Amino acid sequence: MAMPKKGSRLITVDGTVFRWRVRHRPTYSQGNGWSPLGFAVERAEKPGSVLVVSLPCARPDNRVGERTIAIRPTLVDGCVRRAVEQGWNSARPGAAFPLTVTEDALAVLLGEPPRYLIPFLWGMIPEGGGIEDLPRCAQIRSRGRPSIDQAPSDP
Repeated sequence: MAMPKKGSRLITVDGTVFRWRVRHRPTYSQGNGWSPLGFAVERAEKPGSVLVVSLPCARPDNRVGERTIAIRPTLVDGCVRRAVEQGWNSARPGAAFPLTVTEDALAVLLGEPPRYLIPFLWGMIPEGGGIEDLPRCAQIRSRGRPSIDQAPSDP
C-alpha cells in the first residue's frame, strides 16, 4: 500500500525521487512523549519497501514538553543514504525497513549539532533559551507595559 500523497513532500536523492511524510496526528504514545518522532520515506514512482525512520526526540505536538527538532530535507537525505548503506532497497516490495537514528548519528546526518526546540504554550523555545525567545510572548508582554528596552514616556 502506497503512502498518502497528501501531506507528503518530494526529495531527490542520487537521482531517485522519494516521497517523505510525518504522520499527520500523533499516536497516543507519541503525544505523551513515550514514542519518538519519526517519518516514512518511499519511492515516488513505483513504491516498494517503505523506510521508517525513528529519531532520538519527541514530536513537536507532544503534550509533555519533551524536546524536538524540525525535520529538514538535509536530514531526510542523510537518512535515505544511511538506509541504502544498511541494505534498504526502495524498489523491492516487502516489509518496512526500520532505521533508528541515535543522538550521535543525528549530528552526523545533519552536518551540525541538532538545534532542539522545547514546545511551550504558544510556540517553540530553542533548547537553553528563555521566554523572551517566543515572538508572541514579547507581543503580549509589551501591551500596556514598557518592555525592558523601552524607556518610560513622560506624561
